[in-house]
Formats: sequence, C-alpha cells, structure tokens
Amino acid sequence: MFNSYFSFQGHTMNPHYQVLFDKVPIGPVVAPNRFYQVPHASGMTEANPRVRAAFRGLKAEGGWGVVSTGAVSIHPSSDDSPLPYARLWDDNDIHAHALSCDAIHQHGALAAIELWHGGASVMNRSSRIAPYSPSGIGWAATHVGFMGQLRPKIMDTTDIQDVVRWQGQAAIRAKKAGFDIIYVYAGMGYLPYQFLISEYNRRDDAYGGSVANRVRFVHELIDATRDAVGDSCAVALRISLEELRAKPSNHFESEAHEVVSLLSEVPDLWDVKMDSSPTDCSASRFRPEGSHESIIDFVKQITNKPVVGVGRFTSPDTMTSQINRGILDLIGGARAGIADPFLPNKIKAGREDEIRECIGCNICISSWHDGVPVRCTQNATAGEEWRKNWHPEKFNRTSSEDRLLIIGAGPAGLEAALIAAKQGFQVTLSDQSKTMGGRLNFETALPGLSTWRRVIDYRLYALKQMNNVDLYSNSELSRDDILELGHERVVVATGAKWTKSLYSSLEIPVGELNQANVYTPDDIAAGIKINGPVLVYDFDNYYLGGVLAEKLAAQGLSVSYATPAGHASAWTIMTNEQPFVHQNLENAGIPVITQVLLQSHENETVGLANIFTEKLQQLAAKSVLIVGLRIPNDSLYQTLISNPNATLAAGIKSVDRIGDCLAPGAIVHAIYSGHDYARNLVTTRSDLYLRDIPIAVNPPGAVI
Repeated sequence: MFNSYFSFQGHTMNPHYQVLFDKVPIGPVVAPNRFYQVPHASGMTEANPRVRAAFRGLKAEGGWGVVSTGAVSIHPSSDDSPLPYARLWDDNDIHAHALSCDAIHQHGALAAIELWHGGASVMNRSSRIAPYSPSGIGWAATHVGFMGQLRPKIMDTTDIQDVVRWQGQAAIRAKKAGFDIIYVYAGMGYLPYQFLISEYNRRDDAYGGSVANRVRFVHELIDATRDAVGDSCAVALRISLEELRAKPSNHFESEAHEVVSLLSEVPDLWDVKMDSSPTDCSASRFRPEGSHESIIDFVKQITNKPVVGVGRFTSPDTMTSQINRGILDLIGGARAGIADPFLPNKIKAGREDEIRECIGCNICISSWHDGVPVRCTQNATAGEEWRKNWHPEKFNRTSSEDRLLIIGAGPAGLEAALIAAKQGFQVTLSDQSKTMGGRLNFETALPGLSTWRRVIDYRLYALKQMNNVDLYSNSELSRDDILELGHERVVVATGAKWTKSLYSSLEIPVGELNQANVYTPDDIAAGIKINGPVLVYDFDNYYLGGVLAEKLAAQGLSVSYATPAGHASAWTIMTNEQPFVHQNLENAGIPVITQVLLQSHENETVGLANIFTEKLQQLAAKSVLIVGLRIPNDSLYQTLISNPNATLAAGIKSVDRIGDCLAPGAIVHAIYSGHDYARNLVTTRSDLYLRDIPIAVNPPGAVI
C-alpha cells in the first residue's frame, strides 16, 4: 500500500556513532541498541488501545531498542481523571496492553511498562478514594486541571502493605501482557517520591526520618516487583533527583548520592530524571539539549547497573558524547521520538541530516493537559498512525498527473508541498517574500525561539533534494497570474494578520483601537520602530506577547505587560513554560499586570480596568502593542473562488486554503492542516478517522 520515501540506501553510518548501536544487558533481557524510548504520556488510554499500540509500535519500527508506556495506574486509588492515564487493574487491561507489546515486539524491541501510584498528587475524582500520602501533605497545584478539594489521608502500615501488594499484582499482569521491563516510579511528585522527600514525609516510624528509612518503601516496591516477575523481566527504577541533589547529607555529597548508594544494585536499570514537568521537560526557549547532565551525572559512578536519562536529545554527537563520557548507558527519548520515530534508523543509515528534529515547543505536553492523544508540531502523523493510517516515512503514490500550485511558503505551505511531493505530485511552491518560512522567519529571530527554525530547515532541505518540486521566492502572484500558470490544483496558504482588536468583559475581541502609536506584531515584523514607554497588551495568551515584550525591553525601551488573563502568556502553563515566562519578564524588568481590560490610549497614557471589578488604573505608555486577534489573510482565495467559471476554464480542478489562511492557530495546527490536505489528495476517507473502542473480554461487573 505504501511506498517508502526514505530508502536508506547509498549512505553509510558515521563510525563515530557505532557506540549508539551496542547491545545493552538490562537484568535478564538485552536491549538491541542504546536508543530507549522512556516512559512518556501519550493521551491514549485503554479507551484507545489500537491507537496506542500503533503509536508505540511505530517507534520500534523506527529503531528504538526499548519502547515504554506512559504512567500506568496500579489501583483505583491512583486515579488521575479527567486527565488521560493508563490502567492495569484487571484482565481487560492486560488485553489492551498486550496489543502494544505485540506491536513493539514485532520489530525486535523490548517493551517496558511504567507502573505508577500517584499518591497525594492525584485527586481520585472518579474513584472517590481519599488520596494516599506519607504524612497527609497534599500538592497545592497552581494549574486548575490538577486542583482538587479532597485532601490526602496519612497512610498507615496496612496502606503501605496494600500499595506494595498492588504493585506486585500489577507486575504480574504486566508480565502476562508481554512486557520485558517493569518499572517502579519514584519521581515527579508521585507516591514513592513523596516518601523520599522530607517535605512530604514527616513520619516518625520505619518509613520516615533518616534517608535509609525514607527509601524503605521504594526498596519494598522493587522487591515486590521482582518477586512477582521472577527472572524473566527486568525491574527498573525511575527516580527524580533534582530536589534530592539539592539537599545536604551527613555522609554523602547529597541526599541524591545517598539514595542511589542505598539502592545502587537493587534495580536492573536506573532511569534518572528531574522532579517537575517544567524542569524535566523544559521547552527549548529555556533549556538546551542535554540540560539534565549536571543533576544526574553522578549516578553511573555509584551503580554498576545501566543508566538511562533524557535531555531532548536530537544530535547524535550529543548522544555519543554522553555515552563516551560515562554519563549514560542508554539515550532516553520522549519528545525526540515523537518528532521523529525513525531517528535511530536515520542515524544508522547515515541519514542524520533527514532527522525531523524536535523543536522543544512542548505541544506534545499540552496535548496531555488537554486530555487528547499526543500532537506534535514537527510530526503531523503523531497520534494518527492507526486512526488515519498515516506513516511518517511511507506514502501512497498518486497516479494523477495533476500539477499542484501552493501559494505561501509558511509552515502549512511547506508541509503541504513536502507531503504532496513525496506522493509523486509535481509541486510548485511560491512565496511573495524573499525568504521562505512565513511567520517563522520573524518569530524564530525572537528571544529563545531559534530552535523553532527547524520547522523551516527540515522541510526546505527535503524539498530542495526533490526533482518534482519548483521553489519560487520573491514571487507575488495575482489571480490572473494563477489562471495563466496551468496548474490543476491551487492551494492558498497566505497566513493570517494581526488586528488591533480590544478585549471585552464578555471574553471576546471587540472593536479596534485604530489610532497613532498602536501597533500589532505584524508592524514589529515589518521593522517599524516604536517609542517607549510601551504597553504590550496580550490576549493571544501563548508565547508571542511575552517574547515581544522581552524583545522590546532588550532594545532599551521601557516595557509593561498587561493581560486580561491571570498570568502572563497564560496558555503556556499547558506547555510547561509559564514559570520561566514570568522569570524572564521579571529579569527583563517588565512589570506584569493581570486581569485587566485595555480601555483607552490618550495623551501617552493607557486606561486599564479590572476585568472583574472595573477598577481603573492609568499607566504611562507612548505606544501600545496589541497581541490578540488574528484573522485569515484570505483575499486571494476569495478572489479565486468568486468566479468558478474562470478557474474551470483555466483547467483548475480545485482551489483550497490551508493553515492560518483557513483558521489561525499555532504552528502545530498549520503543519497539520498542510499535511492533512496533501494526504487527502491521494487517499480520501468518508469518515474523519477510525474510531477506536475499548477491549472488554470480561464485561463490566464480571468477577475476574
């Protein structure tokens, strides 16, 4: 059905990278190489077992030697709903997970499962069981999605024994499902972690006080797992070390050193990470590749067991360096493997220049917060492997001789051109600007966003290698030009434009502030110089308002930031960026004013009203930059479709629009829009996607 675009022929692997393909023993099993897809959320629960199996199996096909689940609950007392989480509570769950194991094993990889109890960090909204904790200390989250009003209970020894028993029972089920590596998860604020950290653990019994006592629960979970699976499965410990390394120890360099020393040879594998999602999975705006090294670099000096860690690794040179310097034994990947599941195979084939590198935007993490299957800016096929039968490296070939004209070489146009060309279409991509890339040419020059340039570079590089693609920059096309060019299909991808719309107490844009010294991001992109002091008024709520405030402050202007939301760049809490956004604004000397409406701009003064109380305040501002409403820049599209007889007479079969020209959104939406359009040129479906259903071998209420 598919033809592979990448043949992996005619190239040779760089011998410097050979170490990445060494086999690594992990207890009783052997990883076929050092590429380890660590546990990460996918948003695919037992409600979508086939979606999940295809998503995980594709990574094994792409060369990852170990492929893991995300967090899998061992008992209803670890209930994260309504966030998507996996379960291993009964035999129905065994059958659902077995699909993933089969898909992973089909390609020779090991399957790992991250067994998980969330303790006090989950609210148990569905199960209505009081959350468990060592000392009744609940997690006071700032993210509304994690907030709840049921406080945790203090575990007694029976509760501790129950959790240990549930871990063993879940391990038995995991073995039946076919997993090769079984995890104990002592990280990210979850229950075993809570026993390790003194702020959570205030017990005065055998499980509290000294580090040796606080580590006891984790040791018992590992022992219970090993007792349950025998010598057929490896037992892994995933542990967060950031807080522990910051704590002094009487006899060790830190409590992290002490914990690792006490457990050094107990698990078969150490999976080491940070403590919170913003630091563990930090966006590229704030942390470089390999940023975990300074926290986890000591572990291999203490244990003889293999160590895996992450760091948004995309460069094989960085990976090789970590192995050769004794930092890691296995290269962990989560986001990198979402962006390009075939990263290992491309390195092995000497095609590392074709890697679709993660840009570190963390849209994948926002998907989990949204409660949906994982999405990726770079890889539109993520989450659609089963639902739409999309493969990132294989494409149906067209039998059509239709020529395709794409007008606009932003993210949507670039993606549509690349996917259409891979399917065999003759593609012409035209853009009015001197440089292709659309909005990204401006945005990737802003503070912290240079890594996002990979969206352009990957696609332009691939397009320039193809003999069925013509690229024309600095080429503005009119309706008459298009009618004369002789293409059968026309796609308009001319983006969107920012407006000067204000925001109302109805929480919608209203009116416009059309007056001198009021600007939009388009003006900044065009190079217009503005005078300070400047108010950046942001109700777009994503990255751009905050980043533009930083840019203007770096130019020496006095800048203030205001928003009707409760935080600066409010939506970035979904992408783990919000704490660092506020830190950057503070460091740049930019005051943040929240929960306000911009009402007026007169005499170099703005009037701001509290969105709830209407209390007024005034602020000096010679210039106002509004980052709010975008509308499609679709005049060319509307002109083309206004006279269908003329387009038919010119031999044009279809005129479509994609990306921001269709519906303004984040870059991930533009890429998906372009990809979806191009795939549907060859394969059209009567339904939007296949609908997955749970596996229920045992009906509800059955005794199993």
